[in-house]
Amino acid sequence: MNKSFLVLIVVAIMMALAPAPVLAQTPQAAQSATTYQPKFPGDPAHSDSEAAALAYMRVVIRAQHRFEKQYGHFAITLQELVHSGSFTKRMVDPNRGDYTASFKGKKDSFMLTMTPNRLDPDHRSFYAEDDGKIHADETKPADADSPVVK
Repeated sequence: MNKSFLVLIVVAIMMALAPAPVLAQTPQAAQSATTYQPKFPGDPAHSDSEAAALAYMRVVIRAQHRFEKQYGHFAITLQELVHSGSFTKRMVDPNRGDYTASFKGKKDSFMLTMTPNRLDPDHRSFYAEDDGKIHADETKPADADSPVVK
């Protein structure tokens, strides 16, 4: 073998065994990588998980009001809401990623909660009734007395 070919192989082996370079990252760049990007103007969510939980709640609330308009009463179960508005069969499952949905329906009212797997400022709990207002709390399970999400 010629000498230049051996040098090329040695250099290739050294590069393969060398640790990957560490790129310097400014604190601002690191923060922007984890900062939530709102999905629409006025988005009240603090994280992607919250955005998904709030979107789910809005779909359920709209489906309930559409159901009530069509049948004269609210759905008692989530299963009854399938095909009402954009509520799909898949949405009956209470496991919603980082959140768990809880639904209690009566013919004249309903209550929906979204409880995060871990409660923190980026994973608040949510609560809604048939008035359509969504309440949030970052320290305890949300209820009717919790602040309304803007």
